Amino acid sequence: MGNAAGNPMIVQSDKTVLLEVDNPLYEEARDQLARFAELEKSPEYIHTYRITPLSLWNAAAAGMSAEAILEALQRYSKYPVPDNVRVDIVEYISRYGRVRLTREDSHLFLESDDAALMAELARHKRLAPYILEKVSPLRLRMDPLRRGHIKQALVWIGYPAEDLAGYVQGAPLHFSLLPVTRSGEPFALRPYQLDAAAAFYAGGGPRGGSGVVVLPCGAGKTMVGMAVMEMLQCATLILTTNTVAARQWITELLDKTDLPEESIGEYTGQRKQIRPVTISTYQIMTYHPRRRGKGTKIEDEFPHFALFNEEQWGLIIYDEVHLLPAPVFRITAEIQARRRLGLTATLVREDGRETDVFSLIGPKKYDAPWKDLERQGWIATAECHEIRIPLPDDQRLLYALADERDKYRVAAENPRKLLVLDQLLAKHRDDSVLIIGMYLDQLQVVAERYGFPLITGKTTVREREKLYDAFRRGEIKRLIVSKVGNFAIDLPDANVAIQLSGTFGSRQEEAQRLGRILRPKRHGLLAHFYTLVTRDTRDQDYAAKRQLFLTEQGYRYDIIYEDEVPQWQPATLALQARPARPKALVAGK
Repeated sequence: MGNAAGNPMIVQSDKTVLLEVDNPLYEEARDQLARFAELEKSPEYIHTYRITPLSLWNAAAAGMSAEAILEALQRYSKYPVPDNVRVDIVEYISRYGRVRLTREDSHLFLESDDAALMAELARHKRLAPYILEKVSPLRLRMDPLRRGHIKQALVWIGYPAEDLAGYVQGAPLHFSLLPVTRSGEPFALRPYQLDAAAAFYAGGGPRGGSGVVVLPCGAGKTMVGMAVMEMLQCATLILTTNTVAARQWITELLDKTDLPEESIGEYTGQRKQIRPVTISTYQIMTYHPRRRGKGTKIEDEFPHFALFNEEQWGLIIYDEVHLLPAPVFRITAEIQARRRLGLTATLVREDGRETDVFSLIGPKKYDAPWKDLERQGWIATAECHEIRIPLPDDQRLLYALADERDKYRVAAENPRKLLVLDQLLAKHRDDSVLIIGMYLDQLQVVAERYGFPLITGKTTVREREKLYDAFRRGEIKRLIVSKVGNFAIDLPDANVAIQLSGTFGSRQEEAQRLGRILRPKRHGLLAHFYTLVTRDTRDQDYAAKRQLFLTEQGYRYDIIYEDEVPQWQPATLALQARPARPKALVAGK
């Protein structure tokens, strides 16, 4: 173990872990911590992680043992791991799967080898409504129609069930992935894509069939979904973030599988096709004509939920599962007999409903660290920069007098950001640049200043697809996008993203925005992600929160001040990446 005093980590009795950024073992320790702990704070020098029941259960579901977690903590800790932390880690890891859901014929059972635990659960008020019969001290017969609600209750109680009750097979659908795409390109799944699909499939047994695959944007989550579909050979419903994303799925399926066009349907605002493979959107699924009174059936409140039972789906794929709307959780609780695959770049949800993803979609089944895939060349090497810009004198009084919410907008729309944007565009004259923001007024000013095309929520799907296609072909090199550009846009040649404003402290948004430029670049071209923030304001505070997830993935934000920008030159190729700046100027945030 060497000299423990030189280690980078301090494990505290409240289950927080302090990690020293400047330590030579920082990266090794961070990569271990990210597997079973959540990053909470990341100022320049000391990052704070927290070990939670959910982070431990996800680690357990991914195959990590309590022994492996304790060994990692001990290996990198300056001091002995507190006894209460050791005990709690062993306890929480052991809770995962201590109770099991099984099925015999049409009957659903909750089982355990621990009679005392079963006696406790049988009396718990959250679980009691779903118990039909006490079969034995080790077995309860449960309401088979409430499988999802049972799992939610057990997670709340603190004993997440291993769901071995199995799944319906769904209508058969025979197809294959093609070795050569219909566009004439050789095609094969990458090793990590195969591993992810296999981890979800689990040999076709009851231990597989539900869960989440976590991969960076640009790493080919769609390919993982198609690989799972090929393994299962059944009718599949795919839910996506928007119509553009739905059509990208259709394009990929038609290009890389032998599925005929008539087997693939689009169920969106424009079309209502129901076919063996149907791609829909969260927006259409959660459409409701008017508010209903309390007690209204969910199918009446959300008429398109009928799609969940319209076909004999054997698999439902939830793309960008971290964005799953709350009403879809409600219907997902009712369809636990169908296999469910969640795809995402981050399990972070800004509404705090990570436990619902865990219990209703399934636990994390596969997670590939972003930096690992970058080192292997599967995603682009990216440099992240935070440019801190002062607020002009005439805006400072406006900021000081604004209420808390308006303070952020005043700071985010700092007009001096446009002067820095001028300089960045000049430095990236030959690059493909996305300019991204939250406030439409700000983006409209940028569009008028430069004459670049602007895509917002009001832009028609046809116009969006036309502009994205022109960007892909290199006919336009600059594109301004609002929040609609956060998700599921395939723009392989985009290599610079400039963020003018973000959704407060949204970690998931930051990850998605960096993801727009992570497709591997020709000739090893480096990707650059810029966040323009107004220094010493709410804008800087929210930027620090947004950066948490990417910091956890190994990205570091190079801090540049406005007066440094004119002399600063971005590296162009990954091999030419500059050495790190002095530590005082580098923030993991």
